[in-house]
Amino acid sequence: MAWNEPGNGDRDPWNKQKRDQGPPDLDEMARQIQDKLNGLFKMNKSKKSSGNDGGGKSLGGAPLLALGAVAAVVVLAYQSFYTIQPAERGVVQRFGAYQSVTAPGPHFKIPFIDTVDTVNVDQVNKFVHRAQMLTEDENIADVKVEVQFRIQDAPDYLFQDANPAGTIRGAVESTLREVIGKNKLDQVMTDNRIGIALDVQKGTQALLDLYRTGLLVTNINIQGARPPEPVQDAFADAIKAREDKERLQNQAQTYANDVVPRARGNAARQIEDAKAYKTKVLAEAQGESERFLALLTEYKKAPEVTRERLYLETMQEVLQHSSKVLLDVKEGSNLTYLPLDRLLRAPAQSAQQLGVPSGTLAPDQLTAQRMGNLRTPLTRERGTR
Repeated sequence: MAWNEPGNGDRDPWNKQKRDQGPPDLDEMARQIQDKLNGLFKMNKSKKSSGNDGGGKSLGGAPLLALGAVAAVVVLAYQSFYTIQPAERGVVQRFGAYQSVTAPGPHFKIPFIDTVDTVNVDQVNKFVHRAQMLTEDENIADVKVEVQFRIQDAPDYLFQDANPAGTIRGAVESTLREVIGKNKLDQVMTDNRIGIALDVQKGTQALLDLYRTGLLVTNINIQGARPPEPVQDAFADAIKAREDKERLQNQAQTYANDVVPRARGNAARQIEDAKAYKTKVLAEAQGESERFLALLTEYKKAPEVTRERLYLETMQEVLQHSSKVLLDVKEGSNLTYLPLDRLLRAPAQSAQQLGVPSGTLAPDQLTAQRMGNLRTPLTRERGTR
């Protein structure tokens, strides 16, 4: 239970009645003890003088003195020792001035001279602060924060600040307004709430240390931050528009992530195809050049033979793509059969593979081109053309 809660007034260090009592008056206490002893002695003397006529024994003063001494010893012992609980610290004052701080456990004090105030340093207290504040972008934010704190330094808490609870509230509000004024409304509501809470905690603790309140801020939690009630509908529309913007941006980014890599792949493929075509053309040109140079060398050695060979190779290449069939029947039979169906299926095969008699075709090879679906036996006499 906090020291300032109801029913705990005896532990309130700022209780004026307790503070106004001050240290006890020793002279007054000695005078009161002396008056009590004198009263006891007078009572004993009166009892002795009026003793019992029947010869009864009178009560002596020694037992009363012993009883008074025992009572004094008990009172002194009770006033000389005190116990501090584990969660507390004891602040000792001697003649009203601060003397020391005692840890948990039993301790001794000078009776009627030392006074001890106990302070709970482990109990965490909290309060909620709510206010409307101006942000950096000139918007108004309704901010609600919960502040948790405890007592860190018992002497400072008791003697340096007359109202530590009010001081911490003022420090929280001042720091909160400063931090909120340096952030935009969106940051206060969503993006930077944790960072704002940490900044407020650091700033509040700095002020509390400056004022030596003896308090320690353990946590600050921003429970809510929203625009004022009259503009909440407009602000909700703005949030919806921002969400739509982010959704469309995400869709566009997804489309770009799909199209751009494929376009880059196609471009890279076309570049590689162009490089391959370039390499092929250069290689073919180089091969043709080398073949021509080799042929030129042979032509210089034997022009007639080379010329005839070139003529025959050229005619062979031309006739391969011709639709004409040439026959030489000087040594052939009267009946020559041309398997045109096989020629159509394999126009580039040799005459021997087709079964045509030797000596009936062009010098080296029978060539044919597509001739439709024609299949006709051809009969000629020897010597006819």
